[in-house]
Amino acid sequence: MIYSAIDALLRYAEKNLYLSQKDVDYARNGILELLGLDAYLSKMSIPNVDDQTPERLLDELTAECVSKGLFQPEQAEYYRDGIMAQLMLSPKDVQAIFNAKLDDVGSEAALHWFYNYCVKSDYVKKAALDKNPRFDSQGLVVTINKAKPEFRDPKKAVSGNSTKSGYPKCNICHENEGFAGRSKRTLRTIDITLGGQRWFWQYSPYGYFNQHGIAVNYKHTPMYIDRGTFTRLMDFVDQFPCYFIGCNAPLERIGGSVLAHDHYQGGGEILPMHKAGAVYALKNGRYPNATVEVVDWAGTVVRIVSSARADIEEIGESIRAKWVSYENHSLGIVPEDEKGIHNAISPTVVKTKRGYEMSIILRSNITSDEYPDGVFHAHPEFHIIKKESIGLIEAQGLFILPGRLEKQLYGVEKLISDGKPLTEELKDFELVYNEVVDGLNGERDFDKVQAAMRLELGSICNRILENTAVFKDKLQTVAFMQDLGWAL
Repeated sequence: MIYSAIDALLRYAEKNLYLSQKDVDYARNGILELLGLDAYLSKMSIPNVDDQTPERLLDELTAECVSKGLFQPEQAEYYRDGIMAQLMLSPKDVQAIFNAKLDDVGSEAALHWFYNYCVKSDYVKKAALDKNPRFDSQGLVVTINKAKPEFRDPKKAVSGNSTKSGYPKCNICHENEGFAGRSKRTLRTIDITLGGQRWFWQYSPYGYFNQHGIAVNYKHTPMYIDRGTFTRLMDFVDQFPCYFIGCNAPLERIGGSVLAHDHYQGGGEILPMHKAGAVYALKNGRYPNATVEVVDWAGTVVRIVSSARADIEEIGESIRAKWVSYENHSLGIVPEDEKGIHNAISPTVVKTKRGYEMSIILRSNITSDEYPDGVFHAHPEFHIIKKESIGLIEAQGLFILPGRLEKQLYGVEKLISDGKPLTEELKDFELVYNEVVDGLNGERDFDKVQAAMRLELGSICNRILENTAVFKDKLQTVAFMQDLGWAL
């Protein structure tokens, strides 16, 4: 059975991963070596395989290997990664096909090919991602992430989950491509040039949205934002106009989970913030072809719109320079103190019919005695739903909630439907329980309770975004831009 399972994967790789007939024996022998097998019993007939992803085939082979004692269940990921690495193209060959498609059919089709290849090689865990609950609520997209553990320690972001050996220096360094120590043997990357620098593009194995990927600097350098950042973001959307691209604020608590290595996030989905309208539109005589919009959004966001990328870059830099030194004690905004720098921006760019649209999210990671996790972070009453950093993706309206909530919220829904009070185990959900009950007005139908819970989650996520807003009044945002010469 192990041998037939290997044969099935070989057939799958011929159909989906460009495994040539010439390399079939070589790939098979690599798998046998990995599994510690020194013999092979060939079958008279090779199985026909119609699978579009290798999950089922890997499950069958994994189960057989575990039952025969070849490895333990907890080692399955390591071996699955190694098996698929024997079946797929080398990084050089992947790059060559991508480049050819880029020339022949354009960037969108080339990116789709590369993404699908990463799915078919099992690097992108699409089968697991498709199991994550996801729904629209109150103008936001809410997902419950069952694939990865809750990330609660912002200090780890500074290290980038570095290894004791120092190789690779962090978990997104290019040296991870093919590195068995982190089950990255199936990782493939595409070289790109941003701002005249060598960068590369890779997809996230546990992406949060359609074709979620990261652009990464070849050089291991901490995240930062300066004028060059805007140039590199614009370069990216010029090369790949079907994607958005954005940069996390380079500070813990408001940045991403890897601050140790300069990188951007993007992909093939337009997130809710980009769809939001404008409350105010401002003009500046120095930039007749540009408009700055105060976005109708719970967070504090200004959007620069222009067909001239040089104007976008210059305006973006003026906003960044002003914000990083902006001080307003009455609003609790302090740019720097003995604890370090607190003000930063998160820029994100998309190309539309209007031209380039760069949204700049103003962020602060300052803390206080009342809010030790962050004044402009999710406040404590919402931590049972979301305590992790509110990074670039959430700030744009796609909330990634911890996997534990699937079971916990189902328990709360059952109690509401049954007309029972909260149990001791679920006591921290008092706010959620009470607000859902109040909204139902005595209704107990379970489907309606679930619908009300989804509305409640959207409401809470919006309130969390309001917590992150440095200006609670849109006119304060207008005043900030007026100081830079912009007028209504």
